[in-house]
Amino acid sequence: MRKILFVMPGQEGLGASLIAAGGFDNGEFEMRHFPDGETYVRVDSDVRGAQVVILCQLHQPNEKFLPLLLLKATLRDLGVHSVGLVAPYLAYMRQDKRFKEGEGISAKYFARLISQQFDWLLTVDPHLHRIHALSEVYSLPALALTAVQAIAQWLRNNIAKPIVIGPDGESEQWAAQVAKAADCPFEVLSKERFGDRDVKVSVPHVDAYKGFTPVLVDDIISTGRTMQHAAAHLLAAGMCAPVCIGVHGIFAPGALEEMRTAGLRVVTSNSIPDSSNEIDLAPLLMQGIVHLMRRD
Repeated sequence: MRKILFVMPGQEGLGASLIAAGGFDNGEFEMRHFPDGETYVRVDSDVRGAQVVILCQLHQPNEKFLPLLLLKATLRDLGVHSVGLVAPYLAYMRQDKRFKEGEGISAKYFARLISQQFDWLLTVDPHLHRIHALSEVYSLPALALTAVQAIAQWLRNNIAKPIVIGPDGESEQWAAQVAKAADCPFEVLSKERFGDRDVKVSVPHVDAYKGFTPVLVDDIISTGRTMQHAAAHLLAAGMCAPVCIGVHGIFAPGALEEMRTAGLRVVTSNSIPDSSNEIDLAPLLMQGIVHLMRRD
């Protein structure tokens, strides 16, 4: 059965890597906007009977989601066997409960829309809070991979003596997983509170790691403030400026520039195209795609 990958606008780099690695045909299509803002879609590839995958990272989802659904609907009409969605960054995971009376639970509603439209879903390190697994809200086969091994491989290739630093207790499990995969030590910054505004942050065993490069790791970098604050404490403790790694660089306006101006090296995966991309998710995603397509 033919395998065809359709790459939504803006994800061409990762799409090319997947096509090269996975034996996909490149899905040819035209997508543009009419003057009134409506989306025009035309599929040029012969897709009848094919297993189709659409690659669409869903950062800034509102402008991407309707064109995505129009492409999917067109493919269905043209007789595809199945349509899977690869969304390296998965949106609408934040509002996973009703915090205030009258609020919508958008994580659940968005999951329902995806589940009704696609045959399967593949993503990487979704920002889970009270939802512990995608299967709690998604009713289609949904696979969430982790970029831990990809980050660890980048560390082994680029940093001579890394030490993974967790900026707080909540990050300990994440830091431990990356450090174990990279075969390097890890520490978690400790906080000692003396009053409402008097907090001392220290690096345990700092003297043992003066010759190491600290590495701050998180799933998402948005404002970058948490990493900047942690970097300031590391510098105050006598360590060098850390490398800041995020799986998904969603960067608030000016955040990446601010972090770089502060002397920080910022590294992200190519889940969201950006100048900080250095970690390629294509090999990881191919593993998930092969697994899910076998179920079709």
